Order: sequence, then structure tokens, then C-alpha cells
Amino acid sequence: MKRKLIALSVSVTALAGCGGGDVKITPSTNVTDSNNTVINNPGSDSGSTTNPCAFYEVDGVRHQGFLDGVHCVYGTDFVDFNNPLRVDLTIPDLPNDGAHIFRGSLFVGENQKGDQSTFRYKRGGEGPKLIIEAGATLAFENPSDFVVIHRGSQIIARGTAAKPITFTSARDVRGEAAWDDVSLWGGMIINGFGITNKCAYQGTLAEDGTGLVLENNTCDVTVEGTEGLTEASYGGNDNSDSSGELRYVIVKHTGAEIAPDNELNGITFGAVGSGTVVENVEAYSTYDDGIEFFGGAVNVKNYLALYVRDDSIDIDEGYRGRIENVLVIQQLGDGAHCVEADGIGGWNAQLAADQVPRNLHSQPILRNLTCIVTPSLTTAGATHEAGAGLMLREDIAATVENAIVTTAYQPDPSGAHDQQNYCLRHRRQSIAVATLRSSIIACADLYSDSDANTTSWAPTQAGNVYYQTALAGESPDVGVDNGLALLDGYYSLPAAQLRVGGANPGIAPQGGVDYIGGVSPQQDWTQGWTFGLSIQNWAVPLWLTTQ
Repeated sequence: MKRKLIALSVSVTALAGCGGGDVKITPSTNVTDSNNTVINNPGSDSGSTTNPCAFYEVDGVRHQGFLDGVHCVYGTDFVDFNNPLRVDLTIPDLPNDGAHIFRGSLFVGENQKGDQSTFRYKRGGEGPKLIIEAGATLAFENPSDFVVIHRGSQIIARGTAAKPITFTSARDVRGEAAWDDVSLWGGMIINGFGITNKCAYQGTLAEDGTGLVLENNTCDVTVEGTEGLTEASYGGNDNSDSSGELRYVIVKHTGAEIAPDNELNGITFGAVGSGTVVENVEAYSTYDDGIEFFGGAVNVKNYLALYVRDDSIDIDEGYRGRIENVLVIQQLGDGAHCVEADGIGGWNAQLAADQVPRNLHSQPILRNLTCIVTPSLTTAGATHEAGAGLMLREDIAATVENAIVTTAYQPDPSGAHDQQNYCLRHRRQSIAVATLRSSIIACADLYSDSDANTTSWAPTQAGNVYYQTALAGESPDVGVDNGLALLDGYYSLPAAQLRVGGANPGIAPQGGVDYIGGVSPQQDWTQGWTFGLSIQNWAVPLWLTTQ
């Protein structure tokens, strides 16, 4: 039987009268809260004498969630976009698979704009912190609700492989969400004081992050997915800023549309600095991008994107971080780019001539990727675009190493290659140079050159990169004897065991590893905590296992 979640507020100091008289509630015996502090019971319809729900105090008034069975419920007067957290808040791990159900959005800190010298919080950590215990589940009732960590504030989400932290929909908690449902709630936005080329700077950005002066000490870029009363700004001049930690975090069923062509991602990083720790993160079944970077320099290690309908990784506005150990598996019938990486937001040749010499264009490093791209075409009903591999464009100086990019199966039943399911596209590169090495590109459509400014990548072995045009029905799985062997059960292969065209291509991996791709049996960072990847916790089998 499904539990009906009751929307009640507990941050109440008095109750209105019923039947003409005031109603008084006498607290029961003293109980302990989630911090083991003795308190008076704030009330619960469950009849329990303890309330493990999260709470905070402002001006001596306690605001606390309401215990409904095993779940904690929080009204909009506890927190919302117009009622953000202004003090630290700890979200505990609840027993019996209990979840924290939010009736509104979860905004942490305040949206500061204007002269940054006047800001109350001038760097991450000065503002309030959202602290989430390992194993906790946060769920949101409405599609329009989402999480924002304003610049100056922090999220400290320290999950473990045994007890990951999950952000999802209340429908998922109640068992009402299908495995491929999206847009059941918004998603997560983390903003920082990092550098974005959407703001005006004087000088040239040095390798150590110095050299720029922010004009008028002002940088206010409205992050994608917010507007009006929910506006959240990012940007500044500190690529070392810290917005906290995300460790072993799963974000599911996201992507609500705020306005036409303005959807929320799984996780959006708005000018987030390198002081932020992001390790072991999964985006599962998202409508828009899995993770997106607008400037900043945050590094990401161990990232799984499963069933992302738009771009699994999206880069823009001068992002300079390192993304390593990536596994992307798009849905069989939906998904856009594995990586869409832009050097300059709002690119044009004149803007590139100014920003590239001053190092304001994106310069990410992506190392050890496995991209298994959907064979869907836009004409076959894909949500956004046809499945594709790497889109490197707009004067990006990306370095991609140890990558496997493949569509896995011949996508076009007509046999006509229309350059939609391409593995690689490299365009609008007027000045900057992107580097691809120690990688294998294996698709029916290797590359796209439909744009007039495209630099075509010849489908031959060059620069330690091997290109293979997949034949109809060809699979990169080692279990298929077809002359193409790139993937085993860990979505990679040791370099010595790779086989393209029936022979080893002689790829030499970079960075001291002996394999190409995102995951290896010796370094299986997906083990134990990811959702939907293994038979132990998938809702449906991976389509790769059923072909």
C-alpha cells in the first residue's frame, strides 16, 4: 500500500482556532533529535515520541520537518526559493529507508548581485552550509522544485560506496516512477565565484588563476534554469573557490522546464571553483544535460551518466577543469551528445580573437571516457538530437585522452549515413586547437563536416587515434567475433587486448594506465553505489546486454 504524504508545516508557533476556540498542544515527554539533543516533541501525527527530521533555529524558534511514517516532510515555510536557508542545516540519514520529502525548493544562502566587495559572503564557506549525511535521500514533490546552492554557500554531501546520497522525486520514493521517467523534479544547481567569459575582465588569465581584474568588481550571470523570483547568479574572479563537496551522490529523474528552451540539468556548475570536491557522481534518467559547466575550474572524478536525454557532459564559458573516469551509456532510443564542449559562450570570430589570447576560452582535460552513444536518429523520436559522440567547437582547447566513442550498433536501418550519429565533430575553431589522442573512435558515421567552418578529422590512424567505420550490426563487445573488440563487462579493455579490424591498433594510453575507456576491472569505481548499471539494482536490463 502506498503511503499518502501529508503536507503539514511544523514551523508553527500557534494554531488557529477550530470550532470557535483556540487549540493548545501540550508537548509530550522530552525526546532527542537527530543531533541527540534533548528537546520537547514538536508534534507528529505518527504518535512517535522522537522526531529524527532535520531542523534549524532562527531567533530562538525551531523549524523542523514533520515525521510521516518513515519519511520526513518539509513545508514551504521550512525552506523554499523565497525562504532560503540562512543558517547551516544537517540532513540526517533516516532509518528504514526513510526519505526527506520537500514540498518546495531547497535554496541555500541568498542570491547576491552587484559590487562583490559589498557582498555578505565573498567566498564559498562564508555563507550557510547544507550538510547531508551518508545514506540520506532527498526527494521533491513538484516538477518545479529544485536545489540551489548560492555562491558563498556550500553543500557538504559526503556519501560512501555503501551509503550513497540520493536526490530524486517523491514519486520515485513512493515507487510510482518508471525507470525512464524524467522531469519529475528540477535538479541541482551549484554556483560559485569562479571565472566565466560571460563577464568582463581586464588582463590575461595565467595558469595559476591570476592575472585578471573584474571590471567594476561585478559579475552576475543568471544560471540556466532560473529566472525571476528563482534567479540564481554565478561568476567572479576566483577559480579556486570552494562550493563544498559531492561524494557518492546520485541525481535521478530531473529536468523540469522553467521556460521554453530553459530546462534544469542533473547538476549545473555555475563558475564553481577547483576548491570544490566532486567524486563519484551519477546522473540517472535526466531530460536535459547530465552535468553542465559554465566557466569555473571544478574537477570531476568518476562520473556515470545513464539515460541522459541531452548532453551527458556540457562545457561552456571558459571552463578549465579536469574530468576523468567517465562512463556514458545513453538510452537505446534517446540521447544527444556524450560531450558537447564550447570554448566561448556566444561565439563569433571577433570575440574569439579577443578571448583566446587572454585564455578566457574553455580548456578542459577529459581523460578515460567510454561513450556508448544511442543509435537513435531525430527522425526516430529522440527528445533533443540524434545520438552523437564528441562535439568540440567554438574555439575550445580541449584535451581528450584514452577515450572510446562508439554507437555500438548500426543506427540507420536505411543504410544511408546522414552524419547524424557521428562520433566526432570539430568546428568553429578559428584560433584554438583541440587535442585528441590515445583514443578509438568507432561509429557508422565517424565525423561530421556539415558546418562550413568544420575541420574534418580524417578517418585514418593518426596521432595515436584509431578510427573505425562500424559495419551494419557490428558490436564493440568482446563477446561478438566481428573484428571489433573495445568493451568488456567493465566498458573498457586493456590496450593490449583491443581489436579493430581484427588487429590490435597499437594505442598507447596516457597518464600511467594500461587501458582505454572509463572503467577497468582493476579500478572499478562504479562498484556498489551506482544505480541502474548492474543487475543488482537496475529497473530494466541495459540494452547493451540484450542485443
